[in-house]
Amino acid sequence: MSVVWLTVAGLVATTAAIKASGPVVLGGRELTPRALAVIALFAPALLAALVVTETLGEDGSLVLDERAIGVGAAALVLWRGGSVLPVVAVAAAVTAAARALGG
Repeated sequence: MSVVWLTVAGLVATTAAIKASGPVVLGGRELTPRALAVIALFAPALLAALVVTETLGEDGSLVLDERAIGVGAAALVLWRGGSVLPVVAVAAAVTAAARALGG
């Protein structure tokens, strides 16, 4: 078995242990509303961190390029109440236009 498959197997076992620990620790008890509110914020925070990292980071440094312009345009469309499909389309179009104009 290669190192890659050993790593995959280890990750599978770790993920299963983490997922099983919740019901074991809670033992059928309900979480408090405050705990549920905090848990509900994990996914948006993780998504925001991934977007910022992929948009503004490159080789461990801060980079402001066409991607940042596209994300800014997407944020503007979201702020104005746009749905997901137009947001993605605007971000792609603005990024492509900025790259075409930039060289």
